[in-house]
Amino acid sequence: MARARRQYGDRCGRSRSASLRDGGDPAAIPNTRNGEATPCKPLESVNPEPFSERLHKERVRRQYEQYGEREATPCKPLKKALARIGDWMRRHSAAIRAMQWVIVCLYAVLVTAPAFMPLPGNAEHVWNHLTVFAQWIFWGIWWPFVLISIVLFGRVWCGILCPEGALSEFASRHGRSRPIPRWMRWGGWPFVAFSITTVYGQMVSVYQYPKAVLLVLGGSTVAAIATGYLYGREKRIWCKYLCPVNGVFALLAKLAPVHFKVDPSAWQRSYTQGEQGRRAIPVNCAPLVPLRHMQGNAACHMCARCSGHRDAIALARRSPSDEVVRLGQSSAHRWDTVLIAYGLCGLAVGAFHWTVSPWFIAIKQTLAGWLIERDILWPFNTNAPWFLLTHYPRQNDVFNWLDGGLLITYIIGTGLIYGTALIALLALANLCLGKWRSARLHHLAQTLIPLAGCGVFLGLTTTTLNILRADQIHIDWANKARLFLLLGASLWSAWLAWQVTGRYSTAADFRRLAAMLCIMTALMIANSAWWLLFWHW
Repeated sequence: MARARRQYGDRCGRSRSASLRDGGDPAAIPNTRNGEATPCKPLESVNPEPFSERLHKERVRRQYEQYGEREATPCKPLKKALARIGDWMRRHSAAIRAMQWVIVCLYAVLVTAPAFMPLPGNAEHVWNHLTVFAQWIFWGIWWPFVLISIVLFGRVWCGILCPEGALSEFASRHGRSRPIPRWMRWGGWPFVAFSITTVYGQMVSVYQYPKAVLLVLGGSTVAAIATGYLYGREKRIWCKYLCPVNGVFALLAKLAPVHFKVDPSAWQRSYTQGEQGRRAIPVNCAPLVPLRHMQGNAACHMCARCSGHRDAIALARRSPSDEVVRLGQSSAHRWDTVLIAYGLCGLAVGAFHWTVSPWFIAIKQTLAGWLIERDILWPFNTNAPWFLLTHYPRQNDVFNWLDGGLLITYIIGTGLIYGTALIALLALANLCLGKWRSARLHHLAQTLIPLAGCGVFLGLTTTTLNILRADQIHIDWANKARLFLLLGASLWSAWLAWQVTGRYSTAADFRRLAAMLCIMTALMIANSAWWLLFWHW
């Protein structure tokens, strides 16, 4: 190496550094070769960037060539408009926080006040009784239509409107700031929390009685505040790890057509050029998303705090299938699959079925007769407290121990039957595409998200329609709308499945068609649950 430097210096007649220190022109530095003086190569032709920066840019280029987003390129006005919306939200963050506190106050009133009021009679309506109004707000509007908002706009509810998230972050700002414990980082909490909330909500009739609402929603809020107070610093630890609907919202957000897009090259430039010529100011990402490497929409709360950060993050349009098809291969994991199959398509179905299922009634009557014949009468006692099983004698609504045990068994059994059937078909589709790969199984499971989300939405709207019927408002076209939505969601899932299978089998060959047949059968089984609920029973 030293010999090469000496030879190079000899050719130039003097060292380049000495010439440049003397103020000489780099292009005029002499280069003597074979006794002839020739100008040296201009410095402009040499890449002045550090090797590490060139290497990073090359990696980014190769990454985009291999995994580039397959999205419809929007026209420039739409692209600019979306970016401006994100920047506007960031600039008006104080107004958004003020709105959050207004929602917190309304939430507190609607959760607590009805629990201390007499239960409404048959003559009470949404417009003249606070309890019925709160029931309409929580279960008729909020819960079903939040799911729709997430599919359309991402997790805007989480970042802008959710009272639990706002309270948890506020408590974290003034709390103990302890490190997040290892047990809390376990990936199965979204499924476990969703399952417990679903089953327990049915045990205490959370959709019908305000005390149950106070217990379930109020208890969740207290847990969110306590978690924020103990762990993290101005972060939403509860939202990221323990919230019962975090997993559901994360799955549905994968379908949103808008997201905050990160430009890796712009981020890299910001290290030397800053943010709009100024030093970049760090962003407090409450849900702990690694902003520089953020690609998907599942963990982002759409709060817009990072919009414009390092001139590299902006609200942008994307294909609704992009995250499932392109990122699912690397981002999907086993707990997503469990939540889709056993949670949304299993336990949730059982929770909607048991109140109208003739099978539930037949099993209960058979089991009751068997117990009476053997003089086992304690399961018929109605001494369970209201916070364990539904107990409202004045409304003639009391669960005995047999009701409670059979309810739990029916919901869990339904979840196991449907979930196992779906997993088996997905596993068969996985084998059709080649040698067994767990990552491919979880990727295929992501194709069921549209139908799973649509089914839960339609199940929740049964409460909406029941409240409307009680007020003498009948929706005659409800079943037609349900059929239309289920058909559309099934087609969406089938289209995702076709694209995902194309990642593993490029041609329409036998393996791909066999895998599609398995997935289409899984879609039929998932749809059968809603056919039973809405049309058969």
